[in-house]
Amino acid sequence: MTSDREILVRPLITEKAEKKTEQLTQYTFIVNKGANKIEIKKAVQDMYSVTVESVNTFILPAKLRTRNTRNGSSKGLKPAYKKAIVRLAEGEEIDFFSNL
Repeated sequence: MTSDREILVRPLITEKAEKKTEQLTQYTFIVNKGANKIEIKKAVQDMYSVTVESVNTFILPAKLRTRNTRNGSSKGLKPAYKKAIVRLAEGEEIDFFSNL
């Protein structure tokens, strides 16, 4: 069995994710590609001691990136990753910045 740290890679903190957090009590995580919704739900509940109502997941495809340098253009790929949006029960919240 995989640990919670292997399932949850990191929380995704962006402007759009923060709006969802404030309005809908939804939190966004980057998760392991092999993790399913049940494993993600258990990992969030164990790690943050909250009640999870629902989990939505999707895989973002790799993106081609081009960077212009002095020696010409350099091409590469931004890797694909799996994202999970977790909705918590009413009145519960996660504080990502408490352990700083």
